[in-house]
Amino acid sequence: ERGVKGRVEAAVCVWVDVGRGAQGAVGVAEVVGERGAAGVTGATGDAGETGVTGVAGAAGATGAAGVAGATGATGVAGATGATGEAGATGATGEAGATGATGEAGVTGATGVAGATGATGVAGATGATGEAGVTGATGVAGATGATGEAGVTGATGVAGATGATGEAGVTGATGVAGATGATGEAGVTGATGIAGATGATGEAGVTGATGPNVTADFAYGANTSGTVINVLLGGADIPFPNAQDIGTGITVNGANDTFTFANTGNYYIAYSVNLTAALLVSSRLVLNGATVAGSTVAPLVGVTAFQANVIIPITAGSTLSVQLFGVLATATLSATAPTSITIIQLS
Repeated sequence: ERGVKGRVEAAVCVWVDVGRGAQGAVGVAEVVGERGAAGVTGATGDAGETGVTGVAGAAGATGAAGVAGATGATGVAGATGATGEAGATGATGEAGATGATGEAGVTGATGVAGATGATGVAGATGATGEAGVTGATGVAGATGATGEAGVTGATGVAGATGATGEAGVTGATGVAGATGATGEAGVTGATGIAGATGATGEAGVTGATGPNVTADFAYGANTSGTVINVLLGGADIPFPNAQDIGTGITVNGANDTFTFANTGNYYIAYSVNLTAALLVSSRLVLNGATVAGSTVAPLVGVTAFQANVIIPITAGSTLSVQLFGVLATATLSATAPTSITIIQLS
């Protein structure tokens, strides 16, 4: 078996040099148990059991830490060195070139005109000259004979005018009083704060959609070259072509009379075109009566008739376009349409 092996441990003491303190003593190494004697070699083949490890010797005591040395006193500040001597004055530089002559200065403001000297005192008014002596009255002439005028006596000599006295000295003009200083403008008051903007009112409720009165309309044309026998009392014109008739208006089977279902104001325009000029007239007829302003009555034969009006029409009324005035045969043009337009306005 393997013998028990002893273990020697040496305790090492570590010290730290802090400041100038004394060095601590070195700890003494302690011998831990002796190495045991070698055991007898066991039989070959079987490994012997490991021997018991010897007990570790107690660690030697750590040496006391050295005491920190006291901090050395701060050295005295060295004396300030003497001030160096002043350096020699540098040589005077050469004179610089003369600068350009500056521009002439602005002419000073004209001095205030001196006060006008006082006007001299007016001299005293001279004495009024004495009145000249009145000349003697001339001798009256003798009375002439009756009938002849007597001779007028000579006018006496006027006395000499006295000398005019000298003008007196004008008195001094009084000095005008100094104008009072203008008062300073008052401080403008601060602008008032703008008032808050009023809240926007809510949008009103949208009203119900009104009736579409223009849905009451009608249009018709005649492009068929229709022949119309014109009578003195009138003959209706048919509009069988290109019809576009809305609600509220109807046309009869002959396409020459329109009936209104609704009361209102209507715009009505018509145009009649003939193939040859005729001395006939045209008009609108409402409920058997001529519509004012709708009649076209030329003084010579023409081929075209046009008119438009705005008139009130009551429900149930009938309307037609007529040629009238003379007995004639009129042929409507097939290329220039004869037409009528009806639109309810209100």
